[in-house]
Amino acid sequence: MSNNVSPVSSPWAAFSGPNLGYVMEMYDLYLTSPEEVDPELVSLFEQYGAPVQTSEVSNATSVEPGNFAKVLAAVQYADAIRVYGHLGADIYPLKDHPRDTTRIEAKTYGLSDQDLIEIPASLLLKDIPASVNNGLDAINYLKAIYTSKIAVEIAHVVNREESVWLQSKIESGVLNAGLSNDERKAVLNQLTKVEGFEKFIHKTFVGQKRFSIEGLDALVVLMDEIVHRSEDKGVKNVMIGMAHRGRLNVLTHVLHKPYDMMFADFAHVPNELFIPKDGSLEVTKGWFGDVKYHMGATYNSKKGATIKLAYNPSHLEVVSPVVTGQARAAQDNTSKAGAPTQDAKSALAILVHGDAAFAGQGVVTETMNYSRTKGFNTGGSVHIIANNMIGFTTEHYDSRSTVYSSDPAKGYEIPILHVNADDPEAVVQVARFAVEYREQFGKDILVDLVGYRRYGHNEMDEPMITNPTMYTGVHGHDTVRALYGKALAGQGIVTAEEVATLDADTQKEMQAAYDHVKEVGEGQHVENEMPEAVKNGYDIVETGVERERLEKMNKELLTWPQDFNVFKKLGKILSRREDAFVGKGKIDWGHAETLAFGTITQEGNSIRLTGQDAQRGTFAHRHLVLHDEKTGAELTPLHHITGADSSFVVYNSPLSEAAIVGYEYGYNLENEKNLTIWEAQYGDFANMAQVMFDNFISASRSKWGQKSGLVMLLPHAAEGQGSEHTSARLERFLQLAGENNWTVANLSSAANYFHLLRRQAKMLGTEAIRPLVLVSPKSLLRNQIVAADVEELATGHFETVIEHPTTGSATKKVERILFASGKVAIDIAEKVGDGKDFDHVHLVRVEQLYPFPSEKIAAIIKRFPNAKELAWVQEEPQNMGSWTFADPYMREVAEDKDVRYIGRIVRSSPAEGDADSYKAEQARIIEEAVTR
Repeated sequence: MSNNVSPVSSPWAAFSGPNLGYVMEMYDLYLTSPEEVDPELVSLFEQYGAPVQTSEVSNATSVEPGNFAKVLAAVQYADAIRVYGHLGADIYPLKDHPRDTTRIEAKTYGLSDQDLIEIPASLLLKDIPASVNNGLDAINYLKAIYTSKIAVEIAHVVNREESVWLQSKIESGVLNAGLSNDERKAVLNQLTKVEGFEKFIHKTFVGQKRFSIEGLDALVVLMDEIVHRSEDKGVKNVMIGMAHRGRLNVLTHVLHKPYDMMFADFAHVPNELFIPKDGSLEVTKGWFGDVKYHMGATYNSKKGATIKLAYNPSHLEVVSPVVTGQARAAQDNTSKAGAPTQDAKSALAILVHGDAAFAGQGVVTETMNYSRTKGFNTGGSVHIIANNMIGFTTEHYDSRSTVYSSDPAKGYEIPILHVNADDPEAVVQVARFAVEYREQFGKDILVDLVGYRRYGHNEMDEPMITNPTMYTGVHGHDTVRALYGKALAGQGIVTAEEVATLDADTQKEMQAAYDHVKEVGEGQHVENEMPEAVKNGYDIVETGVERERLEKMNKELLTWPQDFNVFKKLGKILSRREDAFVGKGKIDWGHAETLAFGTITQEGNSIRLTGQDAQRGTFAHRHLVLHDEKTGAELTPLHHITGADSSFVVYNSPLSEAAIVGYEYGYNLENEKNLTIWEAQYGDFANMAQVMFDNFISASRSKWGQKSGLVMLLPHAAEGQGSEHTSARLERFLQLAGENNWTVANLSSAANYFHLLRRQAKMLGTEAIRPLVLVSPKSLLRNQIVAADVEELATGHFETVIEHPTTGSATKKVERILFASGKVAIDIAEKVGDGKDFDHVHLVRVEQLYPFPSEKIAAIIKRFPNAKELAWVQEEPQNMGSWTFADPYMREVAEDKDVRYIGRIVRSSPAEGDADSYKAEQARIIEEAVTR
């Protein structure tokens, strides 16, 4: 441990005069000949650095000459308790893990009890309790603190202020404080309801899966205390993310979903019949639905806060970034021009992890990694490991390579509190501590709630088959409610009869709720239909912007403060953006995008764009954030345009895809009027976020009734750069396309991009909104065929299909109609040029692939009576790209014409690895497309 992060006061404070002089002499010798210095002193020099006289010396108790070695050993001993006490702590309810105390025994340091008695307590403790009179008392006090039912790991926290605060708080005894008798009765009541809920379902709905909380019943106590303490500190939004284990109990007892509403889900009765009439609970549903232990809810508390449990599929940890994105959106004020203003204390994310998943899933570390970055911090999340010491059937020793499942958090300097789930009072204190730490430092904190799993992975599993040793212990272990009830009865706080009555009354309450379900729900059935706005798709939305407004904005974007020094080469490039407004050039892709962004913020929608290198753009085409070449200062021109009344921000994200995509999805869920955009550095990087597309973005509306307007920009196209930087795997997004769940586009026009962004913004917050998947260009970013005239932005709307202007004018001569998207369409356009000698072909640029524009394509086909074939041209291999998706649609509209594929053959890899091979094959495809 380095000198500046020591969790204890410097031992050199104990020495003065000759003693200090001797230690300083030894330090000088240590610097040149460490082998000649006593090993204990060497260890302390390595740990605490040079011995110096400190302000603490004046308060130090004198030490007998010659006793300094014992003092130093005692300091090491006390420090070891702080650092390694967790290894000997009583944190395992089943007591099936050995407690390692070898590092916290006096003999390890050559000390006896008498030695410790002779050492002043002030050398080992900063704030000495009244009961501590000497060094031995101090050591025993530290052991009581650090080896109890709560174990602490904070030695990895680098910040000195934090480590001092943590140590001071912990050693004040706050974690070991008791509760009042009324608080104890309330905890017992809560545990009784938690256990009673599981028992009632177990006996009433035999064999139905519920992924019970049992063995970690105190999770509800922990979460409920965190919620209430946070509300008291002014938090207005609490966002919770968790897997399915214990979810039903959390819904019932933290979000107050009524018992009858929950039992209706088991009884296959519409639960909306029992939703509270006071508006305290909100739920959404899709038309296709999901299992009950994936569902979420929103609770509007009596204190005025909103508590949300996120909807989450079985991919466990992937909900964590979604929830932190929701929390950030709740914290951001996006209603004014400029960057959003964040109030980190207004919203809190609580992330509940499984022990196997926390250590095993990379998205966990991705989430912790961005937790303190500018664009993604949320003022600290409270992480909870619902630690039942097992995966599905996998024991911890097969599940990870670390001592604890929580160990990955150490790399992010996150304090860790392990707590025995069979001690509910300790759980309450840990909850209070976590909220206070987050309030104080705005950082993540982790609570490792150590318990067990009473049944198998689900209630139909038999765990004795695979984990007999563990489950022999489980079967002989009382529940936490039973243990706590006995403890309170033994203290005279309640009687054994009162404990039994509380349990019986809870079962009666639940039986009454279920009887109500049977009475009200008999014969009831509700069909959830797809909303008409989704069925019908987008209407044509006029998105043109008058020329004068665009020109004024363009000038403002190119007007920088006199003392701001734009990189000269970049300044010249950007200044050319004036040319389009004076008839000397066109508007390229990046320019069209910037103008679209500006007009969107002027019309009341905020914008958030993130991605790796998104500020500049991977291909140096965007430049939304400028850097002073002399000072490094940043300037965002879009913050200074006239008429903007909503925020705009672009953040360079960490090198992460899954977590950032999930985060942006969550951000848009919470702020539905924000145009939220994620850009992949290259389209293939989206592979790493496939779980987010599969489980959330493509299906959240049909499963859970949650609307999203998230935009994904995925650079895509064959350009001889090898396989991975070629393909955004367009085919995967098309395979997931159905029920108008999202828009998938591959554009070949900067003007169309301008209009598509504006259309997406105009649809935000409406019933018709859906995500937008746009495979965006690379080499086309500056292509003049793709570039737009100002008039194209000033009028019109997004075009799902563009007929290429230099082909098809002689309708009777056209024998083949070519359909192509994106770059290959422009390759064909460059080949045909002005159309001379190519009267026999007509090029149709299909801009929107899903929903497939069948009607427009059919109308085009009808205009060419002599066309014999329809050819779908693509640069991707035949088994990839858009061909297999478009094929059946094309055959539906082909009538008597042949439908033909032109492109690469079936391949296992998206593109050639050799640039020359690519060029030859691309030339062949284009030649085949245009040749009779």
